[in-house]
Amino acid sequence: MSVAPHLQLPPTDRVLSSRTGWTRAHWEATADRMLDALTPYATPGFAQYRLPGRGSWSGVVSDGLEGFARSFLLAACRIAGAGGAVDPSLTERYAAGLAAGTDPGSGEAWPRLTDCSQQMVEAASVAVALHETRPWIWDRLDAGVQERVVDWFSGFVGGRTWDNNWRLFQVVSEQFLASVGAPYSRSDIEGGLDRIEDWYVGDGWYTDGDGRNFDYYVGWAMHLYPLLWARIAGPDGDGGRAAVYRERLSRFLEDYQHFFGSDGAPVHQGRSLTYRFAALAPVWMGALADCTPLAPGLTRRLASGTLRHFAERGAPDERGLLTLGWYDTFLPTTQPYSGPASPYWASKGFLGLLLPADHAVWTERELPLPVEESDTYTALPAPGWLLHGTRHDGIVRLVNHGSDHNPPAPAPADADPDLGAGEDDPHYAKLGYSTATAPESAPHALARTVDGHLALVAPDGTPSRRRRIHPLRCEDRVAASWSAARLPGDERAYRIGTTSVLHGPWEIRVHRVESPEGAVVREGGHAVADRTSPFASSGPDWALARTAEGLTSAVVALYGWDGGADGAAVARDVESNAYGPHSAVPYLRSAPHPGGRSVHVSLAVLSRGSVHPEALRTAVRVRVDGDAVVLTFLDGSRVEV
Repeated sequence: MSVAPHLQLPPTDRVLSSRTGWTRAHWEATADRMLDALTPYATPGFAQYRLPGRGSWSGVVSDGLEGFARSFLLAACRIAGAGGAVDPSLTERYAAGLAAGTDPGSGEAWPRLTDCSQQMVEAASVAVALHETRPWIWDRLDAGVQERVVDWFSGFVGGRTWDNNWRLFQVVSEQFLASVGAPYSRSDIEGGLDRIEDWYVGDGWYTDGDGRNFDYYVGWAMHLYPLLWARIAGPDGDGGRAAVYRERLSRFLEDYQHFFGSDGAPVHQGRSLTYRFAALAPVWMGALADCTPLAPGLTRRLASGTLRHFAERGAPDERGLLTLGWYDTFLPTTQPYSGPASPYWASKGFLGLLLPADHAVWTERELPLPVEESDTYTALPAPGWLLHGTRHDGIVRLVNHGSDHNPPAPAPADADPDLGAGEDDPHYAKLGYSTATAPESAPHALARTVDGHLALVAPDGTPSRRRRIHPLRCEDRVAASWSAARLPGDERAYRIGTTSVLHGPWEIRVHRVESPEGAVVREGGHAVADRTSPFASSGPDWALARTAEGLTSAVVALYGWDGGADGAAVARDVESNAYGPHSAVPYLRSAPHPGGRSVHVSLAVLSRGSVHPEALRTAVRVRVDGDAVVLTFLDGSRVEV
């Protein structure tokens, strides 16, 4: 692919950046294009940016503030990183917006900060941007505007936020108040920072609030804001907390570098994915806080690879805008709180511009990503994930045995403590995610829930759901969990236990299933998607789907399926996948279950190389002896599950 010409980027530099060709100049040019593209959508006083696209549940004025606040963070990186040497109109626009947004008589004033309001999220971006651009914007505002800004921020003092990453929005905003000598609550700051200690689960990982909520918020919120707070508080005001946050981030980045494929794509998992390259925020913060374990050349290679990945695929688009989606517009990737300017949390991905141009991350030669040097296997016991990357195709896969985004047990009174509350979210409930695929997530696809899922299917076609995930094991190349399944008209919850074993590019899944009589056991592989309909093929014990570019997803029955002629097939859909309008999922299907317990073993593969399902059928020998399942591979290695 080639970068869209509308970005008007400088020539690539293959000496300094042999992998991506990108330099700091490419980052600056991309930031400038994104900022310039917003101006046609500004209100007269520049206090709001009302972008095209579906509105959020917070309303048009809140969405307009979101456009100002999130793009102000991008502008701040550009202004501060250049030491103020930018087009004067950039600083003037945001200074004017601060004046108009805090003026009740301007006609474009921002909503007041009230408990748990969306404005709290946006205020944190404004606070960080004001701190980073203090000499060029805050210090030059007239006293009246400064007073109005302080008055607007004061809505945080003593206020209530949602009990998750939102606690940190209050922390950084009130620390900004403290930094300008305005009234603030020390207990609000300390209380917010104390609260995140309850969510730290070790090895650099936080859960975002109570429960097993593991996703990119760990990096672009839970690690990011405490260290942004420390930048505002200064070394004499952090009470020693910053050293702890730096140590945790360093540990997190040791594993986080493995979340990115050789093409720059991050693993597609979790909510708010429309923030895209905000996934780079913890990578840059590691360099900013001088706590990264990554070499400077690796930091830039990872970051430039990801930004270029999206630029090559239409984000930003031909207008220079980020739309609600992954590459282009795709609303199932979003949430009801996502407005047309929500994608500009991607501004966090530009934090590296705060580093001076002569910093080693900009001057040292690029180094290869881990997946570019060898096959990689990373066990993450805290979230219950396995990562495995393959050098030959650059794909990274995430095997999920721990993150479900459900409230913690005990659940609300109307929810089964084993099942969890609410519906299963396709961005959390799947067995597998990757850097090359997305889950089927459109509403019309959710009723079937085929991909990345082991389901009991009732006679009427209703599949069971994977909601609350109970982790059992995660070490080396093996992870296990169980979930409860329920079918219509049946009050019993049936237990489904799954163990994933990684071997080369393969994932072998061993399922222990409890089922009522007459249900069918069904398992789907990764969904592949493209602009054209994927090729599909199947046999009695295998199914395969392949895109025009050669990305192949396959599932192979190894033991216990016995589905006969209908035992494997490919499900197709349209407009259900973030990676393209035409998608396909290979799946296996058993005969009607006799009732009771059974064992099913399958092999799932996702690859850009050649895949021969018939050969894979004999690549793993399976022996079931009571509760033990022994897998023997062609190289002689054995794993007992």
